[in-house]
Amino acid sequence: MKICFLDNTQVSYTSNDIYTNKIRGAENLIISLTNEFSKLNHQITVYNNCKKNTKINNVDWINLNNINDNPTYDIAISNNDIGLLGKIKANKKIAISHSIQSIEKFIRKKQLLAYIEHKPKILLLGNYHKKNRSYFLRMFGSEIINYAVNDIFLKTNLSDVDPYKGIFTSYRDRNSELLISIWKEHVYPKNNKIKLYLTPNDIDNTKYNIFNRKFGNQQELIDDLLTSRVFLIPGHKAELYCLAAEEARELCVPIVTLGIGSLSERVVHEKTGFIAQNDKQFANYTIELFKNDKLWNDIRSNLIKLRGSKNWEVSAKKFIESIK
Repeated sequence: MKICFLDNTQVSYTSNDIYTNKIRGAENLIISLTNEFSKLNHQITVYNNCKKNTKINNVDWINLNNINDNPTYDIAISNNDIGLLGKIKANKKIAISHSIQSIEKFIRKKQLLAYIEHKPKILLLGNYHKKNRSYFLRMFGSEIINYAVNDIFLKTNLSDVDPYKGIFTSYRDRNSELLISIWKEHVYPKNNKIKLYLTPNDIDNTKYNIFNRKFGNQQELIDDLLTSRVFLIPGHKAELYCLAAEEARELCVPIVTLGIGSLSERVVHEKTGFIAQNDKQFANYTIELFKNDKLWNDIRSNLIKLRGSKNWEVSAKKFIESIK
């Protein structure tokens, strides 16, 4: 099949950027799926804000400004902006949603007329996402995407863990302030030996054993996760999947969360981590995982059994079946 993706995010990227720190979940999804679709012998084009037109892994990367003469595809898939579907012709039109939008915001973002015109099936990131999207904004059909982690995580061997290291690797706007508050008020006063490494922020909290991790490429992220004993992430209402938690799961780091947003979907309580009901319980689960080796090893063993269960090869095949 001839398949195209359309993405107007202002980040200039191609699949060569897959392991850099400028790639977020939406871009990662497009890169990973297009690479796998190409392996399945589909003819793939990505229209985005790449700096120059190029072909990588048999996928054409073309700047949006270079779309000419309404090219025709079997399937066109737009990332967030349904209006982009008007730039091409396609037998079937799909839109991936990476946000929760009210009808008012949908109209304000000038999506309504394009939505009615193109009638795309909406691809969602999970049950939380589906529950919080108006039925009207998915009335032409919807599916939940099978997300996965990159091969670099799947191929990484596990290593020794720092028994005093906790980590948060999501973006700082994903309730890192809440995590800092819980740590300072409920964790550090009870155990001043353990350390928390965060996505960098501008506030010095080193007196509470809170440090900035290096915000580098994916290999550096993996090196950080591999040596971490616990992954701490409260969650956020705008977090529709949380790839950061999925990456931690793949590297077998027990997770503690408040389950906000989609985080309750990323953790199986008492199996792969803990879903706390409040700040104090979050702190108690955290402290227990640091001091209780048997508990930590039990969770770790459960995670090891799940390694490799989610990959883009399988996800791409399911994706194609769901949109045929």
